[in-house]
Amino acid sequence: MEQLVGLVIVSHSAQIAAGTVELARQMVGDDVRIEAAGGLPDGSLGTDAASIMEAIVAADAGAGVVVLVDLGSAVLATQTAFELMGDAASRVRLSRGPLVEGAVVAAVQASVGDDLAAVLAAAEEAASLPKIPE
Repeated sequence: MEQLVGLVIVSHSAQIAAGTVELARQMVGDDVRIEAAGGLPDGSLGTDAASIMEAIVAADAGAGVVVLVDLGSAVLATQTAFELMGDAASRVRLSRGPLVEGAVVAAVQASVGDDLAAVLAAAEEAASLPKIPE
């Protein structure tokens, strides 16, 4: 089977991360590895670099991983995860796109075999989806 880009959803809330994964999987099935890294290990709100790193490792099928985050401190935790990973982080990209919309379009692009750069671009372009007329 072709190696597909994986996704990691980082949220301060385990429920938001899991729900975003569920929505993205509804669109693409189980072909794309999509992992949640939400909340702290004790179940409280927050982000945990070690959990993010584990999710990245689980999501990587060999074509790289795009990480989508919800809030600014999730970026810091993800960057810490990258530092912990060392050279293994070279195939991981942090998206500036919106969490939910970005995850869905990234999952679709990954499912058709797009490369890491294209999946990242799709996630980030989700921020510029057309507005609904009033």
